[in-house]
Order: sequence, then structure tokens, then C-alpha cells
Amino acid sequence: MGRDPTPEEIRKIAKRAIRAFSDLGYACCLFGSTACMMYGVERCPNDVDIIVFGHNLDPEHLKIELANEDDDFYLAFARSRNANYKVVWFDLSSAADEPRRKCKVDILVPGILEIPNTPIKRIKHQRGMLVLPILPLLLMKLKGWSDHIQAKRPDLRAKRHVDVEDIAELLRIACRRGTRIRSRSLRWLPLDFLEAAQERVLKYTRKFPETSEQWMQLGFET
Repeated sequence: MGRDPTPEEIRKIAKRAIRAFSDLGYACCLFGSTACMMYGVERCPNDVDIIVFGHNLDPEHLKIELANEDDDFYLAFARSRNANYKVVWFDLSSAADEPRRKCKVDILVPGILEIPNTPIKRIKHQRGMLVLPILPLLLMKLKGWSDHIQAKRPDLRAKRHVDVEDIAELLRIACRRGTRIRSRSLRWLPLDFLEAAQERVLKYTRKFPETSEQWMQLGFET
């Protein structure tokens, strides 16, 4: 797949995806490690994650719409033999590139991976990009860590180390910003989402007790 995308390329792909979905009439925002980078996390992600908001959205249809809207996005069959979905890639190749360079783009909708249905007015602007609010983003990163440590596949379990690095940086950034889980701007978060997050915080602080004070600063019990 060639060398990994640079931070500048990740930003370019994210901007193009947001613009394409906006032109199609969808509200959307960045998610995952891409959004973390926009908040100041130093690690450059290998792919771009984007949430599209709306009623009864089909991610597979959204992938087709994106590829039709911008020719640098294209679809390819997933590697898994039993997969019944396609993967979106962004073509980063130049005439001199060998092998072909590309970057994966994950398109998600609320409900997938327990992503909360964020009110459009609560979507944030960071470095010229639309992003998920920092505390829900941090809690989704925490969910990723919890899922990865329980995963059966070695490649997924290995991701927990990167999760911890991202969580540590994002946790510091969230504390500096003074955000709290009970703030008025986060009252839209579902109770079951908050309860699951609290359980994961307890699990995380048992493993990393040095982070307890930071989680308490954000309004969680440890």
C-alpha cells in the first residue's frame, strides 16, 4: 500500500469527505483517531473515520454516494472472505508511486459501535474541521481500548497499546479544556452510554491508577 499517509494528507482526505457529504446534504463530523489529531493528539492516524448523521442511513449506500460525488474515493471488496460490504479508499497515488498509495475511509452512523446520536449544534470546529465533542470522543476511544483487550484476534488486541497512548493525550487535553461529563452541553448523551462509560473508567483506572485524578476532574468516579 506504499508509505503511510502524512498528517497533511489525512487532513486533505478528511476535508474532501466532509465537503462531499455536505454537498450531498448530510451533516457529518470526524471521529476516532482523525478527530483526536484535530484536538492535538500527535499520532498521525492511518485512516479517516467519519460519522454521517440522519434517519435510517445505510453505510453501504453512503459509501456509494461518496465515491460518486468525488472520483478520488473508490470502493473495493473487503479482504475477509465472508464480508458482505465494501471498503472506501482514497487514492493518494502519483505517477511516481509504486506500489499504489491509498488511505482507508471508514463511514459510520449513530448506533454503530455505540456511537451516540450527536445533535448537530453540538458538533465542534477544530482546525477547520467538524469533529465529535472531545469528551464523547474520549469515551469512544475508551470503548475501543476495552473492546481490543477482549478481542480474540491478535491484530485487534495489539491495538490496545496505541489506544492507551491516544487516551493519555486526549485525557490531558480534555482536562486542560475544563470540560465535565455533567456539563449542560453534554446533557444529550444517553444514560446507558454514560453508565457504560463509567464502568470502563473504573476498569481503566484499575489498570492505570495514575490517571484516576484526571478522570475525576472530568466528573467520573474512580
